[in-house]
Amino acid sequence: MTHTTTPEKIRTEALTLSLILALKGSPIGVKIVQAPGAPPFAGDQTPMRFCQALMRARYGEKSIITEENITCPAAARAFGFKPLPEPLRTGKGLVGFGIVSDEKVAQHMFEGMTILPLDSVRQLKIFPLDSADEVPDIIIIEDEPERLMWIALSYLHAHGGKRVQGSTAILQATCVDSCIIPFLENRLNYGLGCYGCRDATDMGSGEAIIGFPADDLAAMVSHLEYLAKKALPHSREKHAFGAFTKDHAGTGCASL
Repeated sequence: MTHTTTPEKIRTEALTLSLILALKGSPIGVKIVQAPGAPPFAGDQTPMRFCQALMRARYGEKSIITEENITCPAAARAFGFKPLPEPLRTGKGLVGFGIVSDEKVAQHMFEGMTILPLDSVRQLKIFPLDSADEVPDIIIIEDEPERLMWIALSYLHAHGGKRVQGSTAILQATCVDSCIIPFLENRLNYGLGCYGCRDATDMGSGEAIIGFPADDLAAMVSHLEYLAKKALPHSREKHAFGAFTKDHAGTGCASL
């Protein structure tokens, strides 16, 4: 992807977005490195799932995902690191997990999954957006649906009112729904979470996930600033975003 912004602007916009919506954690940046010979990335390379790297980034940690350290076989295939294991391809794996009762249903779920070609990605850089030292390809946010609603509205406004569409298989919600679909289709997408990310991370029962191209961030933050003047709940002294009014009253962002 071609970016017209800078890491400095990204950090500022991430902070503004976080304060306006009183996000529980940092927005997350994902850089999908496809070219060989990429410079080294200062991040944790311990074995982990992609969804776990997102969880770590929410709390300020940087990670790198490669073929060697990714531990989720479904995500490994989605990002093109490894072929899909036979139990998942045939559907036996999802039946064994108790996710579906029919192997054919599981087969169709994987056959219809939006994925990257095998061997097309060298590494994934996952980092908190508010401390970004480079511009990501995709921005991902996990939080309560009401906060994600305002993010989707700001995206809709940035695209002239065009209706926002979501696509999910209730499987691979973080890797496919919030990252690969936005990357390949160059659009916002959202999901409700899945068995894997809810089992392996601290994603709450009242949280969902949304992802969008980083090139949209500036326009989205601009509209969020507009929304904060009147439409957002804390601007109308409503119940939502109570943490914002309590923690940031008088900071300047409270009066955006």
